[in-house]
Amino acid sequence: MFTLTEVASLNDIQATYRILKPWWDVFMDYLAIVMLMVAIFAGTMQLTKDQVVCLPEPLSDERSETQRSVTESPAKGPKTSVVPDLESVTSSRGSRNHATRGAFESMSTITVDLPDDVQKGPFNFGRPTNLEYQQYIFINQMCYHMALPWYSKYFPYLALIHTLILMVSSNFWFKYPKTSSKIEHFVSILGKCFESPWTTKALSETACEDSEENKQRFKTSVAKHLSTGSEEESPCSSTPMISRTGPKFSAEKPVIEVPSMTILDKKDGEQAKALFEKVRKFRAHVEDSDLIYKLYVVQTVIKTVKLVFILCYTLTFVTSIKFYHVCKPEIEHLTGYTQFYCTHNMAFMLRKLLISYIALICVYGLVCMYTLFWLFRRPLKEYSFEKVREESSFSDIPDVKNDFAFLLHMVDQYDQLYSKRFGVFLSEVSENKLRELSLNHEWTYEKLKQHVSRNPQEKQELHLFMLSGVPDAVFDMTELEVLKLELIPEAKIPAKISQMTNLQELHLYHCPAKVEQTAFSFLRDHLRYLHIKFTDVAEIPTWVYLLKNLRELYLVGNLNSENNKMIALESLRELKHLKILHLKSNLTKVPSNITDVAPHLIALLVHNDGTKLLVLNSLKKMINLTELELQNCELERIPHAIFSLTNLQELDLKSNNIRTIEEVISFQHLKRLTCLKLWHNKIITIPSSISLVKNLELLYLSQNKLESLPAAVFTLQKLRYLDVSHNSIAVIPVEIMCLQNLQHFAMTGNRVEILPKQVFKCTKLRVLNVGQNCITYISEKVGQLVQLTQLELRGNCLDRLPADLVHCRLLKKSGLVVEDHLFDTLPSEVKDLFNQDFNSNSTFGTGI
Repeated sequence: MFTLTEVASLNDIQATYRILKPWWDVFMDYLAIVMLMVAIFAGTMQLTKDQVVCLPEPLSDERSETQRSVTESPAKGPKTSVVPDLESVTSSRGSRNHATRGAFESMSTITVDLPDDVQKGPFNFGRPTNLEYQQYIFINQMCYHMALPWYSKYFPYLALIHTLILMVSSNFWFKYPKTSSKIEHFVSILGKCFESPWTTKALSETACEDSEENKQRFKTSVAKHLSTGSEEESPCSSTPMISRTGPKFSAEKPVIEVPSMTILDKKDGEQAKALFEKVRKFRAHVEDSDLIYKLYVVQTVIKTVKLVFILCYTLTFVTSIKFYHVCKPEIEHLTGYTQFYCTHNMAFMLRKLLISYIALICVYGLVCMYTLFWLFRRPLKEYSFEKVREESSFSDIPDVKNDFAFLLHMVDQYDQLYSKRFGVFLSEVSENKLRELSLNHEWTYEKLKQHVSRNPQEKQELHLFMLSGVPDAVFDMTELEVLKLELIPEAKIPAKISQMTNLQELHLYHCPAKVEQTAFSFLRDHLRYLHIKFTDVAEIPTWVYLLKNLRELYLVGNLNSENNKMIALESLRELKHLKILHLKSNLTKVPSNITDVAPHLIALLVHNDGTKLLVLNSLKKMINLTELELQNCELERIPHAIFSLTNLQELDLKSNNIRTIEEVISFQHLKRLTCLKLWHNKIITIPSSISLVKNLELLYLSQNKLESLPAAVFTLQKLRYLDVSHNSIAVIPVEIMCLQNLQHFAMTGNRVEILPKQVFKCTKLRVLNVGQNCITYISEKVGQLVQLTQLELRGNCLDRLPADLVHCRLLKKSGLVVEDHLFDTLPSEVKDLFNQDFNSNSTFGTGI
């Protein structure tokens, strides 16, 4: 017997997958239950009442006279002892044998008084057979197995087996290992999506948007009667966005306000986010195969074929179920009779049950045929959300295919509302709305205010990193001057940015922001500094090239496309006020688009990633360029195109492969050149022609392979900054005393052993860095450097420090970079003076 718990578990399974069982599956389940009841009822009847009753064929008169047993009664005349025919003898079942045996023994001998005339003739009420009780039992058993057709005996069991097979076939796709996990996961996700509060909120917001959209459509239809040139609003977006495709811009275009979404509970929001991720992963896992669809088709075909088979052989054997049967068991030597006449007492009931069973099979088969028709009538491996897209604002709900589509078709047979609510979690627009709602709920104005800081330029700056979007509260911070957005894939800049009147600098780091039309108008007029980091040049928003009041543009990323064959940077013609352009990329040539801004560009900074910059002809057109940086461009010589830049004031060729700078003689034509940076190269010598660059004030030669400094360097009377750190210089020439305007001298990381006294005649020195050399002595004349604020001596071979350091009034302990034990060699009054906390404001002012 089955326990109640086991039966309850089967009921739970049906309830779990009921949304995947269309009406025909449910109907077939009920038919299978009725068929099962018929089989069980027939089987029960056979176990309790199935039997045959047999009587021998009547004998001839001569033979009957010899076998007749008649006894006569002495008192009342002759008496006849008759063995009557058995009415109920069959089978070897215990309980039934006992009842039959008792009945037979009570009627085994009947004594009747016969008249004289009857005794001489045949019996009127029966013919004696002279068969014993055991012989009847034996005959009934023999005839049950020989005369009774097999279908009458095994019909209930066949019906039971067939019904169980049909029931298993109907639910096999729920239990098959390769499909059960997918189906269970789908049902779980579908139920959560249906019950999610976000689904209700999203659809309700759609209804609100529809009402607003209807109003807008009405206005548009009225406007069309007045002007045929009006543009039609997109049904999927309430506010036009400036995207990569480059739409037409119009600052006068109206902005449609959409009602803000209601607050969603934080827990519900997190659950909805998790559902979006689950749906995305489930779709990727299921949509690439059609195993569930094929398995359902196969099991339906198997059921149909099996039903045809059952119907064929059942109709063939239905006529074999009869009440009357003739039996010839060939046991004449035991009973004296050759043929017996038997009755099957279950025949009538079995025939009725069989007719019912055939009727159920026919109905079941018709339903199976309808199922096959539904399966092949239209492609079930494709599912379209077109109707959902029309009824909601989520026009981006994608169509699905294969097993994912088939499961949704099955769900539609249960209730189409499930698919509609499920489609909300396939929409990126819906997901973005959820992110936006959760983001605004989490990032309030007060929280954003805590993240505002001041940058080195003393501007109020807000840096947002790896958020799902830009919180609305950001645009309420009217005092903000710098806004940094980093790794925000769905950044949208709404019209509210026009409130931020102080905003002049915007950073977009891997953040392809979409801008509303009104917001673009504001940025076009107010934005001055724009920094963009990207992976591919296509990620640069189109609206960037239209910011006519932009002053500085920083582009960091890959500007090449198709294996560096062409520069994919778009035209900069609209940037009419651009002054500074910074390109950090992997260029092989200076983009020709830069010539669009050449007349007004004053600074060009190109930082390559080690790619060799070959073509520089475009530089010749930048006649107003005052600052040029070509860093890490694998240059081997100073490019000749530079010599045409007559207004150039600063040249930076850092981190190249320059070995010789003989071309420096041409710098004499650059009358305004004041800063030359040749650091981090492989320069071995400095030509004497450098003396021709008379206006040079800053010279960077650190991180090279210099072994000496030529006297020509010290003829540059305007030189204020000289950095020759980290070379192989052994001697500081005494001609250094000629640099009376020298304020910064760096000789760190060389081989200098003696620091000449002539260095201390450069009385304007503020920074003297001679650390990591081999200096053994510092002259007392160091006290002549009264403007010295920084003195680096660490890493030398000094024994003591001169006490005259006390005369360096501006030098503080923080600016004296020496070992601790050297500092201790100073007199105590000098150490106390260094440790004294001077007035920082007056000291800073004097130093400046």
